Amino acid sequence: MAIVGVTSVASGDGDKNPASPIYGVTIPDGHRKWELIAPALEHEPLNELRAVVGNQKAIDAYRAGTLPFPDGTVLVKLAWKHIQSPEFESALVPGAATTVQVMVKDSKKYAASGGWGFGRFIDGKPVDEAQHETCFACHESRVKARDYVFTRFAP
Repeated sequence: MAIVGVTSVASGDGDKNPASPIYGVTIPDGHRKWELIAPALEHEPLNELRAVVGNQKAIDAYRAGTLPFPDGTVLVKLAWKHIQSPEFESALVPGAATTVQVMVKDSKKYAASGGWGFGRFIDGKPVDEAQHETCFACHESRVKARDYVFTRFAP
């Protein structure tokens, strides 16, 4: 099954969308036009505002309450440092971008990691392999019963 906008391998140093180590996941083209699944705010230690968006398969599965998610589901978490709004003192607004994190569902290709491939990127570049090794372990230990996905659909 081909997953549009997500490639499985990097083709070299000049890649438009370099792939994550271990899983070969890239940042999907057009992901900023996808529908919002849920926002999140994390206090200490990261102090981040986050938004999780999903492709149409993800949105359809969330709306239907489908678990496990179907192959072809792609989730993207965008994160920024939160800062106080200069215009409205009680509001927090996005500051500097921190990471883009991607989960791709392919139950055959990623069978060893619950059917999910993971990618973590800073400034569009994948983080090192050691950081990717922690992705599945964290998801497995905390949200295995929800098909390894932390994010709940915001009504």
